Amino acid sequence: MPINLPEIQKPRIVIIGAGFAGINLARRLSNKDYQIVIIDRNNYHQFQPLLYQVAMSGIEPSSIAFPLRRLFSGKKNIHIRVAELLSINPGQKNMITNEGLVNYDILVLATGVTTNYYGNTQIESNTYSLKSVADALFLRNAILSDLEKALTIRDENLRQSHIDIVIVGGGPTGVEMAGSLAEMKKYILPHDYPELNAEEMDIYLVEGSKKLLASMSEEASAKSKEYLEKLGVHVITETRVVNYDGNTITLSDGKTLHSSKVIWAAGIIGAKIDGIPPESYGKGNRILTDEFNQIKGLNDVFAIGDNAYMEEGKFLGHPQVAQPAIQQAKRLSKNLNNKAHGLPMSPFNYHDLGSMASIARNKAVADLPFMKTQGFFAWILWLVVHLKSILGVKNQVSVLFNWIWSYITMDQNLRIMIRHKTK
Repeated sequence: MPINLPEIQKPRIVIIGAGFAGINLARRLSNKDYQIVIIDRNNYHQFQPLLYQVAMSGIEPSSIAFPLRRLFSGKKNIHIRVAELLSINPGQKNMITNEGLVNYDILVLATGVTTNYYGNTQIESNTYSLKSVADALFLRNAILSDLEKALTIRDENLRQSHIDIVIVGGGPTGVEMAGSLAEMKKYILPHDYPELNAEEMDIYLVEGSKKLLASMSEEASAKSKEYLEKLGVHVITETRVVNYDGNTITLSDGKTLHSSKVIWAAGIIGAKIDGIPPESYGKGNRILTDEFNQIKGLNDVFAIGDNAYMEEGKFLGHPQVAQPAIQQAKRLSKNLNNKAHGLPMSPFNYHDLGSMASIARNKAVADLPFMKTQGFFAWILWLVVHLKSILGVKNQVSVLFNWIWSYITMDQNLRIMIRHKTK
């Protein structure tokens, strides 16, 4: 049965996903002569770069999540439906969701990516991921719960496994999470848990390649490792995690680590969609597109953001971060307007604005088009860029207040466990 949507004469553009790509495209098309349908499994947009701070009790979940209906309030041509895409039928120009069928004139897939466990189901079932607000809250509960449990445990080895944490993956998420945990160990544990010896807490960061932040410069990689090691993080490179049973982590060199918590940030992969031909997928299940973001082999179906793979100059697939998604949304909105008026579309050209990562207070690394910098200045840049990117003035003020409070007091005031009620 079709989902309840107004049937009007305007062309219908269906956007799957309310991440950076999806919401930016919808906003740019909101004043045009289209009916826009946004479909997402959540009723909000989440600012993923700061999920780790939610997990570390630094900011509230509501500060990085913005309701879609609030975002598009007053836009009568935009319709939001909370549903999950199951399959598409390009020949009939419709798609199936868990809530019913939706017809489209133009379909845009901005579904993003999910955590890649490389086919290891045991790792998948025993580790914590960090791709959603729900993941962040779940991880926060686990960290706080294990600290509370550690106070009740007499057995030294069992207690140690509850306070030690292993992070797998040396990209921005892994590096930022490791730095945040190191600061918690230094500033929070001695005050909140004086009965625990904070020095006994071991934080491991395991990376399979030779360096951290592999997509950034050698300077940024080396400095991030230096910062983390000074903070007491055990950085292990050129080593993979091959298995984890919930307590013992087995490494590719045969060594083992023991922890009840492993945070998996080792890779991402796209989710295949029924109805898209197998030949339209590339490495990492990214959807192959032409220079106009149209999926190869399909008409009137486009892909933008992390799930899209386009070859352009030196980019064999654009970086899977916010800026390419935002820029692709901007270009596609113009191309769809050109297409509607019988004008030629323009190819997408990515303008690399740089990349950055925050390790701890006053410590960050930034690779910008005109300079590379580390330390306090890079940290300020990171704060400004991320604060500016958060949707909603109220959310920006809330995050800024929490950052200022944390900086002055060296404390985080959101360390509460919120458990799901069971009957």
